[in-house]
Amino acid sequence: MKPVFLQLQCTPGKTYQVAEELFRREIASELYSTSGEFDLLIKIYIKEEDDIGKFINDNVLNIPDIVRSLTTLTFTAF
Repeated sequence: MKPVFLQLQCTPGKTYQVAEELFRREIASELYSTSGEFDLLIKIYIKEEDDIGKFINDNVLNIPDIVRSLTTLTFTAF
């Protein structure tokens, strides 16, 4: 499994609804609200054989009220 971090910017006032939908879909290993430019930080694990971009598009970015995302791929955990 590959750990991937996504930062999500939501429509103002809709962060909790987006978080609830992410929780309902059961894809998040960890999900945090954050300060700054983005509203949510989500850690997901994606199977080695799965296409990361397709997984994110099919499971995260089709949630209403996500305005912008930033995907960070990881290499080594220390």
